[in-house]
Amino acid sequence: MKIAGIALDMPDYTTLKELVNIDSPSGFTHEACDYIFDLLKGMGYAPEKTNKGAVRCAFGKEPRLSIAAHVDTLGAIVSGIKGDGTLAFSTIGGLSLTGAEGEYVRICTLDGKVHTGTILLNDPSSHTNREKDSTKRSLETMHIRLDEVVFSKQDVKDLGINVGDLICLYPRYEELENGYIKSRFLDNKAGCFVLFELAKRFQGKDVPVEIFFSNFEEVGHGGTVGYSEGIEELLVIDMGVLGAACEGTELSCSICAKDSTGPYDFEMRRKLVGLAKEKNIPYTQDVYPYYGSDGSAALRAGLDFRVGLIGPGVAASHSTERAHKKGIEATIDLCEAYIEQFTA
Repeated sequence: MKIAGIALDMPDYTTLKELVNIDSPSGFTHEACDYIFDLLKGMGYAPEKTNKGAVRCAFGKEPRLSIAAHVDTLGAIVSGIKGDGTLAFSTIGGLSLTGAEGEYVRICTLDGKVHTGTILLNDPSSHTNREKDSTKRSLETMHIRLDEVVFSKQDVKDLGINVGDLICLYPRYEELENGYIKSRFLDNKAGCFVLFELAKRFQGKDVPVEIFFSNFEEVGHGGTVGYSEGIEELLVIDMGVLGAACEGTELSCSICAKDSTGPYDFEMRRKLVGLAKEKNIPYTQDVYPYYGSDGSAALRAGLDFRVGLIGPGVAASHSTERAHKKGIEATIDLCEAYIEQFTA
């Protein structure tokens, strides 16, 4: 099938939808990591969990190349209970408050209870607040309205909600017939899906490669530890930045030359560009102005890895994101080509 010249003969995206719909803000990724672990085990692999809860899985003996993506997402945490029964919150990662306003959320308590609510501006009614549109969105001017009969701090506490409970935004995943996928958290569950597909393509092949699912990338330390001994190269799969300052598109794989933390390995990038040209894989090269990755964290931690960064183009990052199956598939194909040349 083709739409506007775009081939849509692509993988089954069921696992992407399932993973996106598992809440996993940084610090609350256990269910998503369990899903990944069980999925890989079901393919016949022997995945492992690190002490921090990340998942790694070797395709063969003594891996020298690690291909990593992060499963953790943006979110928030209850930072206070107000006298009127609404919640104050603190963001986890770079959650955009303007993009989060009006979003439905789940509040997950320590004892496993789940309550729902909505992120709102204080005094959010247009019929009572003439300054609503001009008010700056900040943690001080916003709150979470609970879907419960609560009028006081004690009412909220009686529900079992406390400071420190995790707040998860509804992802609103939707696949369109023309290949677009709209959802929160394509950064970076689309990257995790790339790793799932690599695991399918390399089933039964003994190659010195591992895949690594980090779980603290959005807060800066996901990629610092947990890799197998003997790793020489780290290829990070994360969202490709789209915007006025960038060349990337949703229909291609973005190869990052540099982000705000510095340049990535020149030789790895040259190989990736060469393979994309040779295999006719849609790609762009880019510099990301406001960005860091698990690769950045690994380098800052002093790991002696060569590091590259690629990923499918994702629009409206950290907000209502969108990607295209063509860009995701291009990333899968480029990873496969890189593994084949690495092991040749």
